[in-house]
Amino acid sequence: QVQLVESGGALVQPGGSLRLSCAASGIIFSIYAITWYRQAPGKQRELVAAITSGGSTDYADSVKGLFTISRDNAKNTVYLQMNSLKPEDTAVYYCNANYIWFITYDYWGQGTQVTVSS
Repeated sequence: QVQLVESGGALVQPGGSLRLSCAASGIIFSIYAITWYRQAPGKQRELVAAITSGGSTDYADSVKGLFTISRDNAKNTVYLQMNSLKPEDTAVYYCNANYIWFITYDYWGQGTQVTVSS
């Protein structure tokens, strides 16, 4: 059974930092690309940051230089370090694992709430 479990979401003041974790089980984690998405109330889900199996990264323009995605294949975990948080970063953050080999293997976590507010 494949599971992606996000954690680390919290209420934080503007300018603060959080580190989200996405722990995977039931997959060969190292071959999957992992992407963090977020969805704010009333808005569409948007890509935040992604990391390939080889460690290449990509970010939404809105978080470049502020967020850092990393992975620890020994722990089957991807992290999202979020610095200088703003109220507009408030959303539910989801991780996605994706691998394509003839067919697409695509899995989602349940999400973790990040609220940036004073």
